Amino acid sequence: MTDIAHPGRRVLAYLGPSGTFTEQALLTQSDLACLDLRLAGSIPEVLRRVGAAEADLGFAAIENSIEGSVNVTQDTLAFEADLLIQREVVIPVQLNLLAPPGTGLGSIDRVVSFPHATAQCRGWLAEHLPEAAHHAANSTADAARQTAHDNDGHTAAIGTVRAAEVYDLEVLSEDIEDHPENETRFVLVARDTIPGPTGHDKTSLVVFQRADRPGSLLGMLQEFAARSINLTRLESRPTKQGLGDYCFLMDLEGHVSDELVADCLRNLHMKHGRVKFLGSYPAAGHDGNEIRVDASAASQAADEWLSDLRSRISD
Repeated sequence: MTDIAHPGRRVLAYLGPSGTFTEQALLTQSDLACLDLRLAGSIPEVLRRVGAAEADLGFAAIENSIEGSVNVTQDTLAFEADLLIQREVVIPVQLNLLAPPGTGLGSIDRVVSFPHATAQCRGWLAEHLPEAAHHAANSTADAARQTAHDNDGHTAAIGTVRAAEVYDLEVLSEDIEDHPENETRFVLVARDTIPGPTGHDKTSLVVFQRADRPGSLLGMLQEFAARSINLTRLESRPTKQGLGDYCFLMDLEGHVSDELVADCLRNLHMKHGRVKFLGSYPAAGHDGNEIRVDASAASQAADEWLSDLRSRISD
């Protein structure tokens, strides 16, 4: 897939070159796959283009179930960009060892890939290629492209089957990831829009505490517990302002339009520190549509019940 201008279509930037897991995840979304797709050389460049209005949307990996957060994405969203998450997309990860045709496994002494991908294959690499040196690339697809270009008979890449097809590589070994239940989460971002509530939503925040004092994190967490709001992710990150200065990245169930969520955010901002809102958006999940339909029906029934009660109030 290459950059081709499509006048009139919204522009979406994502990590290139063609053949990345990002591209694979993007193509699962039919409404996104038909946009004007533009490749970028790095995740910060993807997000910069959106912030600079050079692209309407950006799509990037933010979390892996094995290796955790993709720090370059979350740090750019937390500290540099002023963007809002529009949706999340979760896909299973299948990693493969790729090499030019005719390359044998026994001749490999150098493995290239995106660091997150290499880390997810530590066990397999230790068993099958214990002497091979590991080198970092900007993406799994960039690793495949480099390997095809060099074609030195000693280098392999860790990447997708799609990357093998794009760069005319052979799959030397399939499914080399150490954990079969491996998934990666991607986010779609835009400049201003907050999607409306669906009944199965997630909200992402960064909370910068006012002061590092005993009980500060507990105080934040009590705001969620008091309202029975479930946190699905809690992570501390250095603010880059000095040693010991940390902020907290949080994902929670619910939408900013929900009264309890809004009240919680109000109290966090008022009592505990600066809050950067990263978005309220539809949560991913195989049963997401069913949950949204059930929530919509329950909401309508509750509205009708409340309307009936209010109709009985005497003048």
